[in-house]
Amino acid sequence: MNSSAIDQSDSDVHSDLVEIDNLSVEFQTRNGIVRAVSDVSFEVARGETLGIVGESGSGKSVTSYALMRILDRAGRISDGTVTFSGVDIRSASERQMRDLRGREISMIFQNPRAALNPIRKVGHQLRDALVQHGQAAGAKARLKAIELLDLVRIREPESRYDAYPYELSGGMCQRVVIALALACQPRLLIADEPTTGLDVTTQKAIMDLVIELTQARGMSTMLITHDLGLASAYCDRIIVMQSGNVVETADAKSLFAKPQHSYTQRLMRATPRLGGQLRDLLPAEPASSQTSPLKVSNPTVAPRPTSEPLLKVQNLVKEFPKGNPSGGGWINRMLGKSHDEPVFRAVNDISFEIPSGGSVGLVGESGCGKSTTSSMIMRLLDTTSGSIELNGVDLTQTPLKAFARSAHRAKLQMVFQDPTDSLNPRFTARRAIADPIRMLGDPEDRKLINDRVDQLASQVGLPGALLDRFPHQLSGGQKARVGIARAIALRPNLLILDEPTAALDVSVQAVVLNLLHDLRTELGMSYLFVSHDLNVVRLLCQHVLVMRNGEIIERGLAEEVMQNPQDPYTQSLIEAIPHPPL
Repeated sequence: MNSSAIDQSDSDVHSDLVEIDNLSVEFQTRNGIVRAVSDVSFEVARGETLGIVGESGSGKSVTSYALMRILDRAGRISDGTVTFSGVDIRSASERQMRDLRGREISMIFQNPRAALNPIRKVGHQLRDALVQHGQAAGAKARLKAIELLDLVRIREPESRYDAYPYELSGGMCQRVVIALALACQPRLLIADEPTTGLDVTTQKAIMDLVIELTQARGMSTMLITHDLGLASAYCDRIIVMQSGNVVETADAKSLFAKPQHSYTQRLMRATPRLGGQLRDLLPAEPASSQTSPLKVSNPTVAPRPTSEPLLKVQNLVKEFPKGNPSGGGWINRMLGKSHDEPVFRAVNDISFEIPSGGSVGLVGESGCGKSTTSSMIMRLLDTTSGSIELNGVDLTQTPLKAFARSAHRAKLQMVFQDPTDSLNPRFTARRAIADPIRMLGDPEDRKLINDRVDQLASQVGLPGALLDRFPHQLSGGQKARVGIARAIALRPNLLILDEPTAALDVSVQAVVLNLLHDLRTELGMSYLFVSHDLNVVRLLCQHVLVMRNGEIIERGLAEEVMQNPQDPYTQSLIEAIPHPPL
């Protein structure tokens, strides 16, 4: 055995695998020292699944990074002790830590694509981990890597061994990351937001797989999440963190039956539940002075949809060439060669309408065709066939390049899934909101544009003091408000919302959903809300369309579909939604 490895017989005298006592972590910033974690203490028992819940900035991830000693250069453990199976993490040598990471402690990171090397085949990355920690070598390393891909239930693991991350879906990339984490059979698995951005059925499959594999191997698990429903479904015990402190600790059943701390109560209130209402998600008092309250004349009454369709989609089809673009298909098309290559039909002859003033949800798993449909409606992607009529005008008759500058673009806007990636990092919030006004609005002088931006910021509850900040200086909720203000700047008739709250904490999601509801009331817009979560769609939409394999398989009133789904696939989507106990 490597001399730096832990002696199993010596470590067994410790009843807990992890012991953290009065841990404090500080970061050196330009403005001085910031304490991210303060006097945190907890244990992880052998074979236990411990949940650490809280919002962004609560210190969840920093605590786990301190345990693995992978804090960035600006961070340091300033006080307390961290012990893993009897080993003092603070005083361990870097050689010991390299041996611990991967072999004894592994982590599933939040963003699977960022965790994988984009220019290295996934099988080779698995093989590298096995070789580095002495688990296998040569041909055996390849065979074991394929076994791991099969273990995490990736179909055709032999062929996927030679795939690059960009060739795999988000769910498949997450499975590869899980395979990497389990490659050396560690005793502690840290899962840091392992299902963020995944659809509900993939989320359930991933979490079921993680728990099944860790239990079969007798491993301990730390599940870091802001999703209380997920924590209640999979954790034995839960720690609640706020602003770097542990505010509550209890077994899962007791915590959800009777939360003691006001912050835990607020998180539970903000978590969507079956049968709950949109206003029920909001706290009694605003949680932060960084956000202005919503200001609408009558925030509880939504506009009544008219009988006339604002948007009419008929027989919409989108086909893509099958296979990997690097296989030569796109090159052949450029060279004018055969067009008889096989095609994949991503959207298959769908039709639906959105009435003026209406809100329609489009739901389904990743790859079902939701984003392709919304991209065609936005004219970011051309159609293969079919029509898209907005106010009686067929948008498909205008070429894509011409449409970007046409009068129709102002009537059709989009709020994107990731509030960070959708904003230009070099633009202040004010410039981001003003940009569509300058490009597509009426000619106005700078003062009039600034006045309009101030008005928009007020409408979405964004304090004027934040308008001169850049995206990295704003929180997730504040960036979401900038994105919404930018989208409504030209008073569009139709707003397409592509998973606008998927990356947000539950309390921020609650505020943003209510903000969207109130804006529709105030401005009379129509919504196409693209999501994988039927429960969130139910809160914001009157009607719902369920997509699978490019087709609409069920449609109806959102409440009726939720209460009495007709298609087995819709039933599976609803059953996969994790809910905290009532």
